[in-house]
Formats: sequence, structure tokens, C-alpha cells
Amino acid sequence: MATATAKRRVKDNPRAATAVLSILGYVLVLGTFAGLIPIYPEISRSTVDLLSHAIAVVNTVALTSLLLGWRWIRRGEVRKHRAAMLTAFVMILTFLALYLVKIGGGGEKSIAVEGLVYYAYLVMLAIHIALSVIAVPVVVYAVVLGLTHTPAELRNTPHARVGRWAAGAWGLSLALGIVTYLMLNHVYGVDEYMAALVPLVLVRRR
Repeated sequence: MATATAKRRVKDNPRAATAVLSILGYVLVLGTFAGLIPIYPEISRSTVDLLSHAIAVVNTVALTSLLLGWRWIRRGEVRKHRAAMLTAFVMILTFLALYLVKIGGGGEKSIAVEGLVYYAYLVMLAIHIALSVIAVPVVVYAVVLGLTHTPAELRNTPHARVGRWAAGAWGLSLALGIVTYLMLNHVYGVDEYMAALVPLVLVRRR
């Protein structure tokens, strides 16, 4: 009964629910960056790398689900669209958990490159972060509407219009996040990885 009542309140006040959830998300992220939430353990460099790889996988799954959801709704396959978008949303929550552990544990890395490539990396990273911040309330609003309304009811809401904006901003943010990950961890971090592998190779030879 309580669950049904809560769902009814969210359904009747989707904007208020979106505002509350978005603010909670912003507070959690900003508090973590500022070091005001001392709940994260310190992590080693190997753990930072592992989290970076895991985040890239999660973001790739999220982007794939997002694109499939967009394709399916254009075909009128509502159930598949709903499943894909919920998968993408779960992935983004997973990303948030991994990212907060990484940042809260002191896991920061810098790209080993200079010149135009470095500035291009910074521009992509800045756009990625800006879109991530801007997309939060839009994505949450679309999800709230989708979870509290039937497909027939959604036709009388701004779900489709908001969803297009959410998918566009969210998708571009994810794509740029994957590109910057590849640049930071593989394309311009190859020397660092090879140096880390040398001791392992020597041990095996012995």
C-alpha cells in the first residue's frame, strides 16, 4: 500500500521527484569531489586502472543499450525500448558507483601527451563532463515518467520530447567518455602499461 501511494505521488509530481533525485545526485558527486564524504577507502594504482576499465565497459553497454532503445522506439517496439532504456539507466547508476569509489579513493590520472592532442582531449573531456551534469535532470525526468506511466499515458506527457534530448545528451556524453578513456588508458598510456608488464615478463622467464 505504501509503495503504491509513493508511486502515485511520484506520478502526480514527476518534476518534484526529478528535482529531489537530481539534487541528491549532485550533492553526492560534489561532496565526493570536495572530500566531504569520507566513506571511501584509499585505492592503489592497480585498482584505479581496474575501475577505469570497468567504467569503460559499463559506459559501452549503456551506450549500446541507449542506441538500441532509440532504434526500437522508432520501430514502435515499446517493450524492447523500455527494457533497453532501463538497462542503460542501471548501467549509468553502476557507472556512478564505480566512479565515486575511484574519485573518493584518490584515483586520478593525467594523460601523457602534449600539444594539439592534449587540448583536443581537454575539450572532449570538458564536453563530456558538461553534458553529464546537464543531462542528469533530463534523464531522470524521462525515466520517472517512463516508470510511472503506461505507454498510453505517456502519449499525454512530454516523455518523447524530453527523451530525445536526454538520449542525445546522454549518448554524446557516453561516447566522449569512451573516447577519452581510450586516449588516457591505451593510446597515450601504452608506454606506462608496457613498463608495468616488464616485471611480470621477467618473473615468468625465471
